[in-house]
Amino acid sequence: MKNHFSTPNLILLIFVFAFILAFIQVGILTIAFEKLGLSTNSAISLLFASLIGSGINLPLFKISAEAPPEGTPVSPLRSLLKLPEIPFTGITTIAVNVGGCLIPVMFSFYLLNHSTLGLDDVIPAIAVVSLLSYLFSRPIHGLGIGMPMFVAPIIAALIAIILNSEQSAPLAYIGGTIGVLIGADLFRLKDIRHMGVPIASIGGAGTFDGIFITGIVAVLLA
Repeated sequence: MKNHFSTPNLILLIFVFAFILAFIQVGILTIAFEKLGLSTNSAISLLFASLIGSGINLPLFKISAEAPPEGTPVSPLRSLLKLPEIPFTGITTIAVNVGGCLIPVMFSFYLLNHSTLGLDDVIPAIAVVSLLSYLFSRPIHGLGIGMPMFVAPIIAALIAIILNSEQSAPLAYIGGTIGVLIGADLFRLKDIRHMGVPIASIGGAGTFDGIFITGIVAVLLA
């Protein structure tokens, strides 16, 4: 009997689903950006800048780190595509991802400068999301920092509505984006030494990283 789920067919199926999902996400992201006061063209431009930037990691510094423990699972996608493993030499490079971190952070400052939000709203929102992001996040050996996807967006949206219901959308984006960056990434840098990865990129999954997704979902909920 012929196997219709051979590796090439499975890879093709994955790309088809990814293509369909991309169209869905573009629509959802456009709605979210429009809630933030951006035109459709500006929203699409920001989205594509984030997509392009997701492939760019800017190295910051290097730290000594421990090797991954025996039996650490290999990424299923890496195994499926038969991609070579990046050798771990006891050094982890700390980098920052352009699309998954720098662009969302710069957009947060843009929103802060073009809204009526004050620091008395922004600082508490960031503080709450940072604390809970740290508490819910966990280091995963050989992979990175993991956290339940919808915890931070829900927290960011709720605190934004409580603090400033009239400006809840930009406050949710700023609080969610900066909060996850601080709580799940910066506060977790001390755990990087024990994860056994050759590179640890802040916002390293690019557009689909927790920082980016948190901001967008928080806006949709706010």
